[in-house]
Order: sequence, then C-alpha cells, then structure tokens
Amino acid sequence: MITLKQLRYLSALAEHRHFGRAADACAVTQPALSMQIRDLERELGVELVERRPGDVALTDVGLEIARRGAQMLASARDLVDVARHRGRLLSGRLMLGIIPTLAPYVLPRVLPMLQGRYPDLRIELRETQTKLLLDELSRGTIDAVMLALPVHESDIETRHLFEDPFLLAVSADDPRPVTARVKVEDIDHRRLILLEEGHCLRDQALAFCGNDLRSGVLGLGATSLTTVMQMVANGYGITLVPQVAADVEVRDERVKLLRFAQPQPGRAIGLAWRRTSPRKADFLALGEIMTQAFVPSGTAPARRRASAGAL
Repeated sequence: MITLKQLRYLSALAEHRHFGRAADACAVTQPALSMQIRDLERELGVELVERRPGDVALTDVGLEIARRGAQMLASARDLVDVARHRGRLLSGRLMLGIIPTLAPYVLPRVLPMLQGRYPDLRIELRETQTKLLLDELSRGTIDAVMLALPVHESDIETRHLFEDPFLLAVSADDPRPVTARVKVEDIDHRRLILLEEGHCLRDQALAFCGNDLRSGVLGLGATSLTTVMQMVANGYGITLVPQVAADVEVRDERVKLLRFAQPQPGRAIGLAWRRTSPRKADFLALGEIMTQAFVPSGTAPARRRASAGAL
C-alpha cells in the first residue's frame, strides 16, 4: 500500500532533484529514502525516477504522481490542523510565507500585535519570491502567504489587506520640488533601477511604466530595495519605492521622495491560503490584524517624510 512517507520522499526528490539533498530535507539517510522510492515504484508498477550520475529527474508519470501526491500530503496536513486547532483561534504553529519587499517593513508592526493578542500562536516565517511561495502553499508546506495581489491560482483564496502606493525615489539634488506630482511620462526610463527578474515589485513597476521598456531599465541584478536605494543615493538612477518601505529605506538625506499624480500607481497587499484549509478563521483573524497595523496609520511612511519637509 502507498504510504504518506513515500509520497513525502517523492515530493522532496521532485523538489531537490538529488537523493542526498532530498534525504537531508526529510531528515533520513539516503539509502532509506532510495529504498522507499523503489518500494513506491514496485507498488505502482511504473518507473518514477530517471537515475543519472549526480542528478535525478522524474519521469512524466513520476511528475504526475508527485503532483497528485503533494495534494494528498496537503490534505493530510489539513486533517491534522482540524484536530489541533478546532475551537482555538490562532494557536499552535503557523507557517507564514512573505515576499522580500514586504517582510522587513510589515513584520516589525505585525508580529508584536500577534504576540500580544494571541500568545499561544507560534509564527514561523518563509521569505522568498511569490512563485515559490505559491507553489509551497499549494503543496501545503506553508499555511498562508502575504503578497501582492492578484493571485490567479484557482485553489488559492485571498483577502485584501491594504493598498500600498508607489513613490518615486530620486537624488536629493533632483531639481523638482518635493511638492511636485510626477506622471509616468516624467520618469527617465534610462535611469530607472529595478529589482532583478522574479520579484513581483519589478513586474508591477514595469506594468506601470510600460512593458515595452523592459530593455531600457538599468539591470543591476539587485535582490533588495536597500541595494537599489544606495544606488539612488549615490546618483546612479531613480526607482519606485512602495510606501510601506519608505520609513526603513529612505533615511538617507541624499534621497528625496516624490508623489505621483492621481491615479497613483501602487500595489494591493493581501493574504492567501489554500481553499481546502480548515484554518480559514485563523487566516481571517490574521488578516484583520495586518490590516489594523497599516490602515489606521494609512500613510505613516509618507507622513514621517512630510514632517521633515520631504513630501
């Protein structure tokens, strides 16, 4: 009979494409994992893995079994959640995924509120790009994801949290006054610095500025807003900054922020979870706290800069 252990090992092998790394991820020895995979192949009567020196690849049927197995593993985790969290709001372990352009700015506000209201909750974090987070969410390895909307996967449910407008970060010696309201045509695309490929903030900025400009922006391969802001501070270009990040990232007097004319560009921030998860009440309560952390102070990052005469 097929076991959840075998499916878990196959899922790890599909992810890592290496018996040793998959075994490490499952906290077992490589021979033990390999034996379970062979037992699964014998049980199903098909070859799941193409074994090659230093590498493995799943066969077509192996990929399909791994995909369906991931759904079964997610359902099994949901069964455990039903038993452990029934009647107890936001208690126990909750694995939260969050994108890098939110984590450093959102968590310092949200985590203390969660700790104060739900002391029995233990948050574990996974910070990476949207595509990876949604894949892990669908497979059930994380419980919920805080990210930029929309999410198009049919098996994912979302809750809108708050709007996050974009600001234009320029060098302090830019001739435009801080009271200026810029338009998309005012942006010098030859000087526009964006995060590297794979970051949704890059895609959102390109969508606002025009996708035909992909070849014109400065490709510096930056993986963090902090790096991009240092480039702006030193006069190497300009960039779009989410307002939620302004307090942390725009502390350098060599940088000033300009607002956009209406309608302001921005992104919608939301919380996502699997439709089949029994913890929807938890996620709604979590989303409510996240909204409270930002909506009442709405434009807090901009207000701080405004008090300094920057906006």
